[in-house]
Amino acid sequence: MNTLLDAFSALSDPTRFTIVEQLMDQGELPAGDLARGKGMSGAAISRHLKVLRQAGLVNQRVNGTQRIYSIRPEGLRAIAEWTISKRQFWEASLDRLGDILQEDPTWPT
Repeated sequence: MNTLLDAFSALSDPTRFTIVEQLMDQGELPAGDLARGKGMSGAAISRHLKVLRQAGLVNQRVNGTQRIYSIRPEGLRAIAEWTISKRQFWEASLDRLGDILQEDPTWPT
């Protein structure tokens, strides 16, 4: 469960969320490309990438002087599995709401 909490915590930051989306859309990218257009220093992007690595959401590999980042599918899979596991809760809740509205269309007024 701690890994899942780490992942949600990491993704709660808009910059980190954007980095993950960018890597999902564009594939493997060097840190410099991830920093471009975000209006922050390389050091700031590096800190964000470190949080994402520690949360298990991205991989890093070294290619000469570049750090290349990619999505770590297992990390995102944990989030997807958790979300799917809650599907039954939401479906049951919506079914109950539908039943209430059929019994009394004016509810909750």
